[in-house]
Amino acid sequence: MKKIRITQVRSIISRPKVQKLTMAALGIKKMNHSVEVEATPQILGMVEVVKHLVKVEEI
Repeated sequence: MKKIRITQVRSIISRPKVQKLTMAALGIKKMNHSVEVEATPQILGMVEVVKHLVKVEEI
C-alpha cells in the first residue's frame, strides 16, 4: 500500500473540536510537524476533514 506524508501548515486554534480531534488522531502535534502513514480509506477520510489545514504528499 502506498504511503503519504501529512504536514500541518495552518493552525488549529479557533477550529471546531472535530477538526482538532482529527489532527490528534492523525498524530500531528504542532505546526510543520509531519507524519508518514499508509494511505488507507480511513486515513484519507480524516485528511478530507482537515484538508484546509494540511499538506499531503505521496511518498
